[in-house]
Amino acid sequence: MGAVLPTLLLILAGVLVGGTWSLHRQGAPKGAVALTALLAVLATVGGVLWLLPGEST
Repeated sequence: MGAVLPTLLLILAGVLVGGTWSLHRQGAPKGAVALTALLAVLATVGGVLWLLPGEST
């Protein structure tokens, strides 16, 4: 599955960033906006870290 999962995580991060922006513009509660933003950050970090070369033991 090589680069499929990190790619999916980064796509999910993009969708979540768009959702965060949309929620913010609609005046959603700050908790919902913050939770969506946190999930976007976690998906981005997870996707990027997955792509970094690691130890092969």
